[in-house]
Amino acid sequence: MKVLFVGDGQLGQMLGASGISYGHECLLYSTRTQEVKPLSAQVALPWTLQEAIAWADVVSWEHEAIPADVIAAAHDKFLMDPARIKSLTDRRAEKKLFDDCRVATSPWQSYSTPNELEKLLRAAQQPLVLKAAQGGYDGKGQWHYKPGDAIDDIVAEAGRAPGIAEHKIPFAKEVSLVGARGKDGSVCCYPLTTNVHTQGILSYSYGGLEEVPEALQQQAEAAFHRLTDALHYVGVFAIEFFVVGDGEAQQLLINEVAPRVHNSGHWTMTGANCSQFDLHLRALTGMPFPQLRIEPTLMLNAIGVAQLPVGLWHHQDVQCHWYNKEARPGRKVGHVNVRTANIATAKTWVKQWREKLQVLA
Repeated sequence: MKVLFVGDGQLGQMLGASGISYGHECLLYSTRTQEVKPLSAQVALPWTLQEAIAWADVVSWEHEAIPADVIAAAHDKFLMDPARIKSLTDRRAEKKLFDDCRVATSPWQSYSTPNELEKLLRAAQQPLVLKAAQGGYDGKGQWHYKPGDAIDDIVAEAGRAPGIAEHKIPFAKEVSLVGARGKDGSVCCYPLTTNVHTQGILSYSYGGLEEVPEALQQQAEAAFHRLTDALHYVGVFAIEFFVVGDGEAQQLLINEVAPRVHNSGHWTMTGANCSQFDLHLRALTGMPFPQLRIEPTLMLNAIGVAQLPVGLWHHQDVQCHWYNKEARPGRKVGHVNVRTANIATAKTWVKQWREKLQVLA
């Protein structure tokens, strides 16, 4: 099958590599330069977007910010309505989807103007997290407010564009569910992954390293079914949750979704018999989903560093991935997967390597 991926970043490259391993032909379309590229090449092909779409049997994406001209030109080659995905780039539409699907989330309100935001803040009786409706990633476009804080500065900053205000949740930890839905409605999900963020950026993930209560896994998968069924989704889909409560009273509150392969699923490249990228290709091409086998894996992001230490490249328990990007603080430039038998060993790896691999600001 011939597959065209919209986007030529690291996710597009890794999707293309999986496609090739399954015997498919893959091309990437750069939404930055409007060029069609072969896999892992900086030299563009002499093709227009329309020619690439005509060549492809199916079109998919590495990020949900799909340009309008691509949606219009490739509409018939997508396996689902891309407008449904485009709408999720607006947090107001995303939150409405959660409510419509009866998936538990933090109480929220939207605002469109500085005046609306000011009224909302003056009426607040609990701490809030403000998020820009569009844009913002890795902690950007977010502000925190608690009653009694000065209002003018936060209104001037956060009120420049529409957004949402949601109740700040006292959570135990953050987890994500990565899974895929096929064209026939079949679903395949990995175990819930524990994620640790620093300054709003994913620092590391524990894949298959912590025992997941069956009740929480069932809650997560029920939310996955509701959301992906409502979207008529095909492919890999990720959901980020907050774990709230203790013991048997624990439950999940959804934070946000990513209609694509996801950073917190990178551990599956080492820790599963079928990676999230393979799973996406299986969904696109109608291949059956496998019975997943999981190997405990730590995923450490490389952020803002110029290179990975040589020792990691040579370590027998480590699989390194480098994105060939210019290093700057806060930018994800690679990741390291570590095969580790238990959580204690994983924490030792984090303690030893986290600061060496991450320059946040």
